[in-house]
Amino acid sequence: MIIGGALVLAWLFIAAFAPFISPYDPIKVNVTDSLLPPGGAHLLGTDDLGRDVLSRVMWGSRVSLSVGLISVSIGFLVGVSLGLAAGYLGGTFDLIAMRAVDALLAFPALVLAIAITAALGPQIQNAMIAIGIVAVPAYARLTRGQVLAVRAREFIVAARTIGAPTIRIVLRHIFPNVVNALIVQATLSTAFAILAEAALSFLGLGPQPPYPSWGQDVNYSQRYLPNLKWWMSVGPGVAIFTAVFAFNFLGDALRDALDPRLRRSA
Repeated sequence: MIIGGALVLAWLFIAAFAPFISPYDPIKVNVTDSLLPPGGAHLLGTDDLGRDVLSRVMWGSRVSLSVGLISVSIGFLVGVSLGLAAGYLGGTFDLIAMRAVDALLAFPALVLAIAITAALGPQIQNAMIAIGIVAVPAYARLTRGQVLAVRAREFIVAARTIGAPTIRIVLRHIFPNVVNALIVQATLSTAFAILAEAALSFLGLGPQPPYPSWGQDVNYSQRYLPNLKWWMSVGPGVAIFTAVFAFNFLGDALRDALDPRLRRSA
């Protein structure tokens, strides 16, 4: 957990303070410094327009983490609400809601995100919406399963018996008992969201040039790999890897810490 948490905090710090700690303007063109290898003045080198790669990586973290956190929030709010209602109410609503979720799950998540973004248009806001929609089924199914396991317990039956309102039972008695699993899912979903944003940007469906984006910069740099200008792709590539690794590692650690069955087996 320490390693994953430290990496997540490091990227959050870089994203928050990129305007103050980045050495150069990430979109300023300086052709006299084009394609410089990593060195003292430019620690990760420059691209073909003379833009500092390190600065673009730092500013790109703002895009990736913003998309990750906002899209996960969208998926969390919609999916958890749907799962709570379906699991507690049951009946026709549960059947319709879960069939809608199954319909979304019929498509590969990344392919569905690409299709939605392409339909809405290549903008960062649309990428957030698309990734958020793709995240809904995981939260809905997880929440519903947890609710079905909790709603038959004695304290829920007792709350119903004394006439407690449904919304009170769901929010005060059921939701706190399922939140641990949702925290783990949210952390793992953030890793997927960062990777999905990079894929969308790679395909030109994310932030548009000249604004920095990790996926866009990887795509842009591949034309220079045959000329051994490797540093243009290494910076954003390593950034994507470490950010996704950090959230996955943290999610696995949180699952081990929050799941009592895993704690007992350890």
